[in-house]
Amino acid sequence: MTQAEQQTAVVTGASAGIGKSTARMLAEKGWRVIGIGRDAARTAAAEAEIRAAVPGASIDFLRGDFCEMREVRRIAAEVAALTPRLDVLINNAGGVRDQLYITGEGLEATFAANHLAAFLFTRELLPHLEATAAITPPGTVRVIAVSSAGHQMCQGINWDDLTIFGGDTLPGGSAVGAYVQAKLANILFTRELARRAAASGIVAQSMHPGTVRSNFASHGNADMQSYMEANATDLPDKPAETLAWLATSPEARRNPGRYFHNMQAIEPAPQAQDDAAALRLWQISEKLLEAILK
Repeated sequence: MTQAEQQTAVVTGASAGIGKSTARMLAEKGWRVIGIGRDAARTAAAEAEIRAAVPGASIDFLRGDFCEMREVRRIAAEVAALTPRLDVLINNAGGVRDQLYITGEGLEATFAANHLAAFLFTRELLPHLEATAAITPPGTVRVIAVSSAGHQMCQGINWDDLTIFGGDTLPGGSAVGAYVQAKLANILFTRELARRAAASGIVAQSMHPGTVRSNFASHGNADMQSYMEANATDLPDKPAETLAWLATSPEARRNPGRYFHNMQAIEPAPQAQDDAAALRLWQISEKLLEAILK
């Protein structure tokens, strides 16, 4: 099978946790997988682990920091150079911080890594997704966002300043406030992408992974780490099964813009179903990227 014939997935945040498990599961299905990781040592270790677990796996790992939009653009160009086709993009990279961090490009790091990076990465790879959609049955090509039930805690996007540390989503602004706003943004982005990409035959869906035992909260504050330690009951393979199912199942090609948990479609919060907000977020994200990448 040539590269042009082999189904190909890109998985961000693939050096550990859910992303690594998803990359392995897709490799086990015979897919070509391109994983993205931030830490060089973890990224190399994840690639070696998957190659050992799946003999003959067609897998490559790239390294880059998704807090920086120029890095996101660079990695997207590397992906495009590696493969002539792209069937599935899984935007899994993200996390929560313990305090306010401003990136070298002037963005709040949680917003940058959880929403804006996924927005830009998808936009940069859209030509590959569209080209693959043109030669495959409708709904075969998919973009999947890893969101969170935490989006329910955010009453709406703070339009006055998307990049502040939580803004008025929670009293006083907080690490949690920044995170839940970014997770709401994931679902709104998915809804607008589903609308825009429908004519090309591309399906966009989002999902809630549950509370997972991983390194997700390693950069979070003590309260977040304690919460995850006390409540994280699922191993990464459980949500990874849902991501692999969303990437491959006939069910996931229907009704774009849905939100899933444990391979079941569920209702997100009302503020995550606001199509006017989804369009506004898309437009503002474009303007932010234009200013950063000019």
